[in-house]
Amino acid sequence: MTANASPRPTELTTRFPTGFLWGAATAAYQIEGATAEGGRGRSIWDTFATVPGAVLNGENGDVAVDHYHRFPQDVAMMADLGLTAYRFSVAWPRIQPAGSGPANQAGLDFYSRLVDTLLAAGVQPWPTLYHWDLPQPLEDRGGWPERDTAHRFAEYAALVHGALGDRVGNWMTVNEPWCAAFLGYASGEHAPGRREPAAALAAAHHLLLGHGLAVSAMRADRPGVRVGPAVNLYAVSPQTDAPEDLDAARRIDGMQNRLFLDPLLLGRYPDDLLADLAPYGFAEHVRDGDLAAINAPIDLLGVNYYSRHTVSGLPGEATQAVSSPFSSVSPWVGADHVRFVPAGRPVTGMGWEIDETGLAEVLTRLHRDYPAVPLYITENGAGYDDELDGDGAVHDIERIRYLDAHLRVCHGAIGAGVPLRGYFTWSLMDNYEWAWGYSKRFGLVYVDYATQRRVPKDSAAWYAQVIRSGGLPGGTL
Repeated sequence: MTANASPRPTELTTRFPTGFLWGAATAAYQIEGATAEGGRGRSIWDTFATVPGAVLNGENGDVAVDHYHRFPQDVAMMADLGLTAYRFSVAWPRIQPAGSGPANQAGLDFYSRLVDTLLAAGVQPWPTLYHWDLPQPLEDRGGWPERDTAHRFAEYAALVHGALGDRVGNWMTVNEPWCAAFLGYASGEHAPGRREPAAALAAAHHLLLGHGLAVSAMRADRPGVRVGPAVNLYAVSPQTDAPEDLDAARRIDGMQNRLFLDPLLLGRYPDDLLADLAPYGFAEHVRDGDLAAINAPIDLLGVNYYSRHTVSGLPGEATQAVSSPFSSVSPWVGADHVRFVPAGRPVTGMGWEIDETGLAEVLTRLHRDYPAVPLYITENGAGYDDELDGDGAVHDIERIRYLDAHLRVCHGAIGAGVPLRGYFTWSLMDNYEWAWGYSKRFGLVYVDYATQRRVPKDSAAWYAQVIRSGGLPGGTL
């Protein structure tokens, strides 16, 4: 791939600090394929994708974009883009097909080869240990609603860190625990497809506990490790100042943001949220020592940001961008009466409203309300229905505008004192978009799924120019 000059080569109006990380992110089930190779076991997504009606067009990740076999080519693309870091996830069933026990050496060897190839290309590896592909045998024993899964996760984390920690310094534990808990166990939009509100709350706590136990296990193996979780955060706005709307915003902010940030960074769950969730027995899952484990000091916090929620508690029509084309059940335990309403902003191909000011609010809030920790944007991007043009290119100006606007917010936040250290766009290349199958494209690089040919989009060239320049150009996109 040749990353050409920016479509708008004008004078820089922003410059990011020296050492700012420029990255892109992916997830194992979405890109690797080779689901039956190298000793890999089945994950909950392998099973979920076989359920009729669970995934658009019945598509699965058996091949995905064949990264398992094509990773040298993909790393070469990263180097050509100028990426200084690559965030990928480790497939737990590749390491422990049964969800416990000794490591599958072939699985460790694959990630070891990937890490070595990245380092040789000058790209920092940033592994994520859990991006939703729980080994199916653990789900058969109850999954994340069972406390034991948190302990199994810590053992798995220690195995992977023991094999790669000599070359990898930065780690993410769990990715978007909100999605894993509430889309997986409350609404059933994601694997494992269960619709059990109380179990979803237990899963949320055990995902956080698993994070804390993994941090301790990894530090016991190698004290200098830099580690933290990646949480998906939203700015939440009431539609009006009506008491019902204000309460709706409080509830959704609690479930989306504070349910995770407060125990991670403050060592407690919010009192108002505990009251909201009392009918579901949430507090019964929190044992002595759990919050101290979850609140173990972290070296970095990943922020995944895509959009803003505007909500109402009043009766009326609602339009909510969902995570599945087959959504019918609310993931918002204790707040299923809340309506998500459009605010009239432009939307991406996913139907998600574009609002970079929400990212500014999220970063400012973290800086203002929580103890200082280095922050990284670990996912930010836009999905569209990209197609190859007649010239064999993808002219994705909408994505460029999205990334440009959000990066300007990042630059402004740094200027305001927010300790933001890096940015990973989602995603490096088009891939399997969970319950949407292959119908939505988030990548900087277009993938022809029939041939696996990679075609850098205009956004790839634009991002490469930003990285080379260390900043953003002026003018109007």
